[in-house]
Amino acid sequence: MKYRITHKTKYESHESVSIGHNQAWLESRPVNWQLVDSFNLQIDPEPSVRTRWVDAFGNPVHLFSFNEGYRQLTVTATSVVTVTEKPQADAQFSIPWEQVVSDVQQHATPDDRHAAEFEFASPRIFWSLEKRQYALESFLPGHTMSQALLDLMGRIHQEFVYDSAATTVNTPVDEVFRLRRGVCQDFAHVQISLLRSLGIPARYVSGYLRTVPMPGQPRLVGADATHAWLSAYCGNGVWLDVDPTNNIICAKEHITLAWGRDYSDVPPLTGVFIGGGQHRLIVNVDVLPLA
Repeated sequence: MKYRITHKTKYESHESVSIGHNQAWLESRPVNWQLVDSFNLQIDPEPSVRTRWVDAFGNPVHLFSFNEGYRQLTVTATSVVTVTEKPQADAQFSIPWEQVVSDVQQHATPDDRHAAEFEFASPRIFWSLEKRQYALESFLPGHTMSQALLDLMGRIHQEFVYDSAATTVNTPVDEVFRLRRGVCQDFAHVQISLLRSLGIPARYVSGYLRTVPMPGQPRLVGADATHAWLSAYCGNGVWLDVDPTNNIICAKEHITLAWGRDYSDVPPLTGVFIGGGQHRLIVNVDVLPLA
């Protein structure tokens, strides 16, 4: 599938912003199942300084700063991306989950050693004995990684309610686990915390999901949104991306933007500024299939 993604963010402030520094994770990272055909980042007004770098997880990051005042800032990222299906041979995921944990702990291979950085607690994700007990209901002795992982995802999808009013971007994962309510970011954080409680590496993935309108309804331009899911380590250098919000294995409808330990590593756009007073944030995302 080929997509054109337009991600537009607009800040409107009542007073002038005198100085602002920003970082954007809006350029899709290079992965072997996804080709970035083109990318353009338009910033209005033109920043005083802008540059691009690659972070510790391999994600491209755009930095831009303002040394002069503005009252409105518009950041528009336009990408054309081709996504193919990841190879998912059953044999790749037939390793018992206990073996995966053992190999990671012993750094049995370079891939296991690299995966281990996603095994530990991170700024927004912690695990507890309660989470470990919950996860063990799916990760029974001798179960394969795929068998246990998909069972856990299904339980989260069934027992947690999608509720955009229940949480904010800063709601702790423990609170989401208690409420059993939240949005895609929350569900990804919950499943990652459950996996890490067992010693299984898991990373947070930000991106987009192709949405299809209801039969007979027109496609609404700009009505899409960013999405979040997770990628779990299954041993032998293999990762499996799963989407607990929709209870599916990620395929060609999922467009990868960036990944890290949790949301705090890869927010689409973040920054600090002086001035501005009260402000309003408007975000529009459009995911258009081209072929």
